[in-house]
Amino acid sequence: MALTQIDHVSESEEMQECIDSCFECAQACEWCADECAGEGEGMAECLRLCRDVADLATMHARFMVRNSGYSSDLAAITADACEECADECEQHDAEHCQVCADVLRDCAETCRNMASA
Repeated sequence: MALTQIDHVSESEEMQECIDSCFECAQACEWCADECAGEGEGMAECLRLCRDVADLATMHARFMVRNSGYSSDLAAITADACEECADECEQHDAEHCQVCADVLRDCAETCRNMASA
């Protein structure tokens, strides 16, 4: 069965956009964290935040798919974490941090939209 056949997911393009954004965010954060791990202690905060966001973003996507009543609360938390992590990533010149920050900003925006829906 295709995901577009799941009624509550196909009903909302906004929800599907947020799900996609959360999974993209998790992927970018895992990549960034992995790269930061090889760059020394100065990247510890970036690494930690990226891993936190990767976990939150995937959890939020799963909550949306299952149409959880906690999804809007988790959307707000995920957006906050994305913004904090993007602020940290933007402080570093590494390409992976800059790419990750862009993806994080997009995810924060889609999550804020879901939190207010």
